[in-house]
Amino acid sequence: MDGPHKFQFAIDRGGTFTDVFARCPGGKVRIMKLLSEDPANYKDAPTEGIRRILEEETKLAFPRDCPLNTNLIEWIRMGTTVATNALLERKGERIALLITRGFRDLLHIGNQSRPKIFDLEIQMPDVLYEEVIEVQERVVLQREDCGLPKDPCIKSFVGSTGDSLEVWEPVNLEQLKVELLGVLSRGIRSLAVVLMHSYTWSEHEHQIGELARSLGFTHVSLSSEVMPMIRMVPRGYTACADAYLTPCIQRYLDGFSNGFQNRLKDLQVLFMQSDGGLTPMHSFSGSRAILSGPAGGVVGYAITTYNHDHPQPVIGFDMGGTSTDVSRYAGEYEHVFEAITAGISIQAPQLDVNTVAAGGGSMLFFRSGLFVVGPESAGAHPGPACYRKGGPLTVTDANLCLGRLLPDYFPRIFGPSEDQSLSKDDTLRMFQELTAEINLFQSERMGTGESLTVEEVAMGFIRVANEAMCRPIRSLTQARGHDTSRHVLSCFGGAGGQHACAIARSLGMKSVFIHKYGGILSAFGMALADVVHEAQEPCSMVYNANSYRYLEEHIAALEKQCIEELQKQGFHRSQIDSEPFLHLRYEGTDCSLMCSSKGYPATADSCRVGDFRKAFCYRYMTEFGFTIPSRNIVVDDIRVRGTGSTGIRCESCIKPSGQPARVETVTKCYFEDGYKDTSVYLLQELACDHTIQGPAIIIDKNSTILVEPNCTATVTEYGDIQISVGSEHQRPIGTELDTIQLSIFSHRFMSIAEQMGRILQRTAISTNIKERLDFSCALFGPDGGLVSNAPHIPVHLGAMQEAVQFQLRNLQDDLKEGDVLLSNHPCAGGSHLPDLTVITPSFTMGGLTNL
Repeated sequence: MDGPHKFQFAIDRGGTFTDVFARCPGGKVRIMKLLSEDPANYKDAPTEGIRRILEEETKLAFPRDCPLNTNLIEWIRMGTTVATNALLERKGERIALLITRGFRDLLHIGNQSRPKIFDLEIQMPDVLYEEVIEVQERVVLQREDCGLPKDPCIKSFVGSTGDSLEVWEPVNLEQLKVELLGVLSRGIRSLAVVLMHSYTWSEHEHQIGELARSLGFTHVSLSSEVMPMIRMVPRGYTACADAYLTPCIQRYLDGFSNGFQNRLKDLQVLFMQSDGGLTPMHSFSGSRAILSGPAGGVVGYAITTYNHDHPQPVIGFDMGGTSTDVSRYAGEYEHVFEAITAGISIQAPQLDVNTVAAGGGSMLFFRSGLFVVGPESAGAHPGPACYRKGGPLTVTDANLCLGRLLPDYFPRIFGPSEDQSLSKDDTLRMFQELTAEINLFQSERMGTGESLTVEEVAMGFIRVANEAMCRPIRSLTQARGHDTSRHVLSCFGGAGGQHACAIARSLGMKSVFIHKYGGILSAFGMALADVVHEAQEPCSMVYNANSYRYLEEHIAALEKQCIEELQKQGFHRSQIDSEPFLHLRYEGTDCSLMCSSKGYPATADSCRVGDFRKAFCYRYMTEFGFTIPSRNIVVDDIRVRGTGSTGIRCESCIKPSGQPARVETVTKCYFEDGYKDTSVYLLQELACDHTIQGPAIIIDKNSTILVEPNCTATVTEYGDIQISVGSEHQRPIGTELDTIQLSIFSHRFMSIAEQMGRILQRTAISTNIKERLDFSCALFGPDGGLVSNAPHIPVHLGAMQEAVQFQLRNLQDDLKEGDVLLSNHPCAGGSHLPDLTVITPSFTMGGLTNL
């Protein structure tokens, strides 16, 4: 592989660390980690990383107080958490909201969703805006069935969706000017503009935008430009988020540009968006930057792990210190188009990343006879107990206690003088205290005389943590009709390598892939990513023969727009691909699926772009298990994703050694069946002809990889680690009380109940079900007793058990596989209302298992 002629930098600026991946002239790769905030030594971490690498590789002086010469740099690619942190910490720009008169409290009210309904103290998220201006304007949709006589004096318009509209009241610009000047005098310089029907007719929003900019407002986010989608509440939230965050990003970009000569105007600088595509620095906006960092990791594992010749879907498993992010890739990126971050619903394309509050720093608790991991985290300060700062026990401490982390191979940065290694003594002392507490509880409360050892307690917490991290993976796979066991687990992040084999085994996966740059995969993914430009417009047409021509024409126009934009950025037409999507739903429902026609060629009964109906029905059947053939399919949005392929690949082959892998040392490591001798290897010394039998530990500069017993690790031609996961010795589970097993099964049963609720919510027509979550989902045992319930409306739960047991008493002998019972009689176990109770018995060969 030929190397570049200039330096190429891909950088992930995280909340704690900034990761730098650099390709030097000739192909040499440099990796660097440094603190994202270190004002005593430098102003900006990415700039400092670039400066250090240039200075070390060229042997030239690049003073910190002088702008960097860009003549040696070919391109810079970056992801940043600036927008995410500003939203989480509520440190964005001061903004005012302009909204159609009569709707000033719309975004404060929001929708009827009630997350965390079991919390004793519900805190409503604050809105992002400080002031509200109600705009005197009114545009209405024409409805033939509304019963109002048509006023011939009112002019009609046709919106971009094909709907007819009437302007009942134009914008009162004179009055608005006075109110805007008042807002400006109070120091607010950023506006979010959300008018009711601007998604289809945006003239009034554009008039307001022109007026505001002429008065001196520095940033104006029009909802019709930020995300022209029909629903006003999420569209309004998105416009507010854009107005709140984009100025923060612009300030950061201005500061970053100041560190370079000519303010980077002569250099290609691209930023990673939440959808996994790169965009020019001047186009980077707040509403599309929430997943800027994690998106790089998704792109990294998608390109390096997925094999197009032998396609096998991949689960990305990014385990950090506070949380674990999981995602899925099966040949194309999976996006969501509405996601909630820090209480704000953002309607923009984002990679589908699920997060669970379980990471290396997650705290360990023993509560009411259960082993609990997180969601509280020890953070960086005080950190885990082994950090010598008086911190609590964490998952990291459990791994250290079991011998899976080796203090001698950690940097000596702990203790008062920051020159000591991890403290295993502190960890063992605290585990001994916790073990004594657990054993006392078991003997006094549960009447069992068996005592657990320190290692069994630590292993119990590891198993519970693993099960917690399996839950979001099951949500991405099983809850959407995919077989988890057919996936590859791609593991990255600093803590993931210690848990990868156990997670894969628990989910039935047979293969784990760990990239050699797994510790900085988000930065590496940005080096590999393509440039993306998306164009989207709303639609409100039924998908049938009458709308095919309209759809074809608008898809073609959006494709042309994407291609022209990418050509402006220097891409040749041969480097540009475009993919059309339709946002489809069944009429009367609110669950839209963004569908591509890839793999569904056009037929006589489809538009010429492809058979979107077949694509939608397949997606719907896969996710929900049924379709509604008699119902119309409605097109909510038309979208085209244009991709400019950079063709950049940063992989280089390594040579075979011809010798067995060198064992650095042998240590004792604790597994389910006790301590085992475990060989330790250094990743940089391994070659592509090396095979390592578990148990073994492979140590890299940024991570530790545990190869468990009955697992085999091989080194690929590029220096990555591929682990074949063998089966684990199955331990029989009896009826005696086992606190660890009880904790694990509570996660599994809860996961099933949550998946039931999620599917019911997404397929429902009723607002009561979709938003208020006015339902409950639960599992019951063969006797009708409650086993596990998801956090839905609690009033149903007692009634559900009575309803199930009533049916069992009367129908148990007649129940058979495939039966579904529907009860709505209050005397048969209803609550104060005749609620509908749907009961689905589950059978095994031994008979009724649960309901």
